[in-house]
Amino acid sequence: MSKPRTRHHMRELLLVNWLICATPPGDAGQCTPPEGSCWTRIRQLMPAAAALRELKEWSLDEPARRFDAQDWWYKLTFDASPRNFAEPAVLGFDGLATIAQVWLNGKLLLASTNMFVEHECDVSSVLKDNDNELLICFRALDAKLAMPRKRPRWRAPMVAHQQLRWFRTTLLGRTPGWSPPAAVVGPWKDIWLEQRRQFHIKDLCVEVSVDDTTGTVKCRLACEPLGGQTIDAVTLQLERCGRVDVQRLSGRVGTIFFAGQLQLGNVDLWWPHTHGEPSLYSASLRIRIAGILDETVIAIGRVGFRTITLDTANGNFSLNVNGVSIFCRGACWTPLDPVTLRACPEASQAAVAQARSAGMNMLRVAGTMVYEEHHFFDACDEQGMLVWQDLMFANMDYPGDDSEFMASVVLEVSQQLRGLQATACLALLCGNSEVEQQAAMWGAPRELWQPALFEDTLAQLCADHAPGTPYWPSSAHGGSFPHQASTGTSSYYGVGAYLRPLDDARRADVKFATECLAFANIPAAATIGRMPGGLAIRVHHPEWKARSPRDLGAGWDFDDVRDHYLGTLFHTDPQKLRYTDHDHYLTLGRMATGEVMAASFAEWRRPASPCGGAMVLFLRDLWAGAGWGLIDDSGVPKACYHYLKRALQPLTVLLSDEGVNGLFAHVINERNEDRPLELELTAWREGDVLVASGRKLLTLPARSAQSFAGVELLGQFMDLTYAYKFGPMTCDAVVLTLRDQLGNQLAQAFHFPGGLGVRSEIDIGLTARATMVDAQTAELTVHTKRFAQGVHFAVPGFHADDDYFHLPPNSEARVTLRGAGSGPLMGSVHAINSIKSARVDFAASAIGDPHREKTK
Repeated sequence: MSKPRTRHHMRELLLVNWLICATPPGDAGQCTPPEGSCWTRIRQLMPAAAALRELKEWSLDEPARRFDAQDWWYKLTFDASPRNFAEPAVLGFDGLATIAQVWLNGKLLLASTNMFVEHECDVSSVLKDNDNELLICFRALDAKLAMPRKRPRWRAPMVAHQQLRWFRTTLLGRTPGWSPPAAVVGPWKDIWLEQRRQFHIKDLCVEVSVDDTTGTVKCRLACEPLGGQTIDAVTLQLERCGRVDVQRLSGRVGTIFFAGQLQLGNVDLWWPHTHGEPSLYSASLRIRIAGILDETVIAIGRVGFRTITLDTANGNFSLNVNGVSIFCRGACWTPLDPVTLRACPEASQAAVAQARSAGMNMLRVAGTMVYEEHHFFDACDEQGMLVWQDLMFANMDYPGDDSEFMASVVLEVSQQLRGLQATACLALLCGNSEVEQQAAMWGAPRELWQPALFEDTLAQLCADHAPGTPYWPSSAHGGSFPHQASTGTSSYYGVGAYLRPLDDARRADVKFATECLAFANIPAAATIGRMPGGLAIRVHHPEWKARSPRDLGAGWDFDDVRDHYLGTLFHTDPQKLRYTDHDHYLTLGRMATGEVMAASFAEWRRPASPCGGAMVLFLRDLWAGAGWGLIDDSGVPKACYHYLKRALQPLTVLLSDEGVNGLFAHVINERNEDRPLELELTAWREGDVLVASGRKLLTLPARSAQSFAGVELLGQFMDLTYAYKFGPMTCDAVVLTLRDQLGNQLAQAFHFPGGLGVRSEIDIGLTARATMVDAQTAELTVHTKRFAQGVHFAVPGFHADDDYFHLPPNSEARVTLRGAGSGPLMGSVHAINSIKSARVDFAASAIGDPHREKTK
């Protein structure tokens, strides 16, 4: 829930006319930059790296610059609006990174050592009508890191400087193995001046609960009158779809404290989008002031009625929303701009929508990042996206015995939790990212694995400020050692960095993967073109490697991890393939990580799986390159995104190889309505020979899943998994198709008994025809005569809403292309098992609906 903002308060954002300069590190007593310092005007308030980027004096494509090595000064001269001197003027700082001192008209206002803490300063006695000078110095963090301090009890190898543990700042830009070298220094959130009038609301607390269909909203606040006003009444109001409910809060005349609760019958529940509608109610306060006829209405955000409980019985880990167990799947969120750490509401809405479209229902904000802004949570509330929220601690041995550090932490977490209260999407609060795991893996004694900071202090703060939200001490927690996948939560990289076979996704008995499936996912050609070196760059080039994620000190990187599975899946030597055909190597590399991710989630989503959820490491890359993201830094999905989009939908089918028990089909319906469905299983060989088929009609109840043996669907025995090996394989491809009662295709899954390493044919009969809907949209139909593997598109300036998919013989797929191009399109369609590609033929007139589902 966002902070209440009242129209009667005059708030001015101090965004423009700032000057900036960098100087050598000075001491804390220095209140002005050295004489002769060179000031530069910047377009608007932003961190130092962002300002230099905009001035074209630095970019991520240039050699790394240590922004922590200098003092950064910001100066603003401004006039104040005419004001009533009986009412306070407040200067607000929503985020200062990281060691900052602030002066107004020569007077020291504050000193801050925590980038996550907000500050408000009453400047009524200091503010002038004209020519106010606001000066901020951000001290060089490197100088502070160099000061002697107690050594940590374990090391965090991903962090370049271990004493960062003493400073409340983000690790982004300070972890050279995986984040761009752009440490955020300076004002990273808004600075504002506010003239407060009539009254000021503080200590607002809103708690939302629901019992069956009766919702309750408890509200308490302090409403402080200003300028001699008297508060007559405060009323809480909720509204949804024309229904309005109100409750006057109790409080004696003349008091500033008000409290009460509003009960609503037959409320609409908030659900993750995969399971229902994310219903929200608009909440507001109506303030009546003595002697003033009209009430003042203050919007305080939207609330949703839902229950969230955590089931950890017998080592399991699963979240229940409104009494229904939810398979949580999604990815770890990253700031959309790694240099400013901010994004506009529209960009956040679009990024959350991409995750939603892929069938994800949870995003994790990890402790290596920053606390996101309110509009991120607004987007998740609206779109039914659960949020796993880490507090901003990761891997390191934090000084929980230092009183000054702990006071800063308590203030930080209390502020953040007050901002998150009554947020419907908030599913879980987690103390840290991998602190327990790091301590254990470094060899620290067991008694150090679970610091009191996370077991006690933060747990109590979360219980006090977010009583309806489960708390979990660390992202890897619960087993005999913290990262034991079979108990509690873990960072699961068995399939992935540890190069385990694909069946380890089941063998490891994963209960909940808070992060997993990290690969150097190769982006589209246009994204590679934005890297240093452009399209001519090769995977082994230093410019490519500089952006490939890696663990510091390791002799491998995540390109190597991807190549391991490329070789396994396609029965080829990645190094030789890269040497002889780099473009084909990139294509198979894109497919390899997608195939591995889809196969892993198929294991975890099948009905018999004990897994309660999994988060892929990174929804989106931080910069152009082969990063961990499913989506590149500009928002363009990669091949692996499309694979997951097919595997994660709430109504879908999956296949699993059960060895000598045969191939099994799994049908999942997470929706809140029964579905009449048809299952069809077909087996193929030699590209277009149908060797077996079978169909089954069923009605799948709401929020249920069922499994069927492939033999049951076929009505005869066939070695679909080639487990028995009595002679040659009877088929080389198996297709499971799910249709509705009208015959429309809903989902499809594939199994290749001999693997994906098929021999290419000269021509499999691919054709492609597109119709322009408008200048930015085309509807494309692809048809194949023979089995097509890895069908993908090369249409410059446009992106397909599905890509890198398989297509059975004599079938077609309809795909929408979207882009910002204009004029005639040119492009082609490719399959990895066809030497010949298909040129896209464009029709002369627009037909059809560009938003129709793909049908095969």
